Amino acid sequence: MPLLLLLLFLALPAQAAQCPDWPPERARAEVLQLRNTLSQWDDHYHRLGQALVADTLYDQSRQRLQNLQGCFALAHQPNPLASARGPIAHPVPHTGVDKLGDAQAVERWMRGKSGVWLQPKVDGVATTLVYQNGQLVQVLSRGDGVQGHDWSRHIAALGAITRQLPEPRNLVVQGELYLRLDAHVQAQAGAANARGTVAGLLARKQLSHEQGATIGLFVWDWPQGPASQAERLLQLAQLGFGDSQRFSVAITSAQEAAHWREHWYRSALPFATDGVILRQDSRPPADRWQASAPYWIAAWKYPFSQAMAEVREVQFRVGRTGRVTPVLKLNTVELDDRRVTQVSLGSLARWQALDIRPGDQVAISLAGLTIPRFDQVVHRATERQPVTPPGPGQYGAHSCWQASDGCQEQFIARLVWLSGKQGLAMPGTGPGTWRRLVQAGQVTQLGDWLSLDVEQLAALPGISSAVARQLQASFALGRARPFSQWLRGLGVPAPRNLSLPGDWAHLAGLGAQDWQALPGIGDIRARQLTAFFATAEVQALAEQLGARGIEGFQ
Repeated sequence: MPLLLLLLFLALPAQAAQCPDWPPERARAEVLQLRNTLSQWDDHYHRLGQALVADTLYDQSRQRLQNLQGCFALAHQPNPLASARGPIAHPVPHTGVDKLGDAQAVERWMRGKSGVWLQPKVDGVATTLVYQNGQLVQVLSRGDGVQGHDWSRHIAALGAITRQLPEPRNLVVQGELYLRLDAHVQAQAGAANARGTVAGLLARKQLSHEQGATIGLFVWDWPQGPASQAERLLQLAQLGFGDSQRFSVAITSAQEAAHWREHWYRSALPFATDGVILRQDSRPPADRWQASAPYWIAAWKYPFSQAMAEVREVQFRVGRTGRVTPVLKLNTVELDDRRVTQVSLGSLARWQALDIRPGDQVAISLAGLTIPRFDQVVHRATERQPVTPPGPGQYGAHSCWQASDGCQEQFIARLVWLSGKQGLAMPGTGPGTWRRLVQAGQVTQLGDWLSLDVEQLAALPGISSAVARQLQASFALGRARPFSQWLRGLGVPAPRNLSLPGDWAHLAGLGAQDWQALPGIGDIRARQLTAFFATAEVQALAEQLGARGIEGFQ
């Protein structure tokens, strides 16, 4: 976590997150476990330079602890910066930063202020650099804002930062040591673990010149510099810190802040960022700065690229072929302005290996910027609620041809496949339509929809007369589809490009050797086809379709 934000967390009250309905014993156990986890992360990060968890997950875990402590009036954890405090005092303390949640908060913050500037919030590690007679002589970690650790041993290896000023002057600047990236687009690549990588490098006893060359510097303040931000930026550029001026803009409204925030979020930059920083032109003298969030600086962060979400429920969805897919139902979170309420685990075996239960905190991101993706378990609930998955062999390729108990999900999946583009291509018959018909008891076998008329459809809740007529027309299209489409819709396990000979009666009479005589069918596929046509429920369905006059089944 950026040390700059830790002070923010100490100062903030619990956010407006909903408080869990826990007894006091459960609350204390959850808070204690979370404190212990964060303490371990802090120790590894500050003492060893190792990030055990992604930066954004640390930030959210820290905020969750604040929320829980506020919800249950529990004593707040001792200063999490304790492990960051070093032995060397900063010439000027590092301030914290207030966090603004949205454009309205930005507008309120800017009200009555003049001379506001905007910069990218570079995602690295905060530092103080001390120059004497133009020579870089000291590099300090932020520490707790008042005292930090000495990183000066790395000066010789930090070839990508300004080590010699163009004039022999004394200078103290504050900034961010960042991982140099090539055309990094934050909206696409996310944090790229840039902060943790730099922290790990600087924690080493020695850096090679190659490693040092990967670290850049963004100076975001000159505490004892000129009175105006414009003049500070101009002189910093003349001293060799050109990025400060290049990535700073003067703004007069929240709309301009939103424009530049979006621009930097989606533009190629030489570093990772996690938002923007707003700075007021005027500020108190440096000798009055404190390690707390001042009134003249604020942050407006980007949407999470990886979010921590609480699992509400574990559901097991059954597909057409009987494949069981665990789905985690989540408390709603936002990722890149998208609301996410669930995520798939892909397979039952994966859920069993992870043993995810309600109350667990999981990390999710967006695959291809659109599809929610499960990344990892971040925290486990102290109380493990029971979850009962389907039993072995309960579902398979030949189960649930009817809407019997425990079969609704797979049966509806069969209907969706039958009416989809790979089958009968019946417009307007998606999962919602079939679920409504099944739950109303109108469709309990795969061919029952063939006998429904407009009056029966219109009598169902949620289906108007106009929709009923559209469905009836769609059903008529499905009824008239050729035999080959019916076979694909029923899921006959034959190669899609293979034209099957004869009608249903002929195909049902073929043995394994007969099937293998057809092109593209080997031993396994032949046995699958034989088993399909021999299934009693499939035979009964074929009789039903034949009785309703469907081509090829008569």
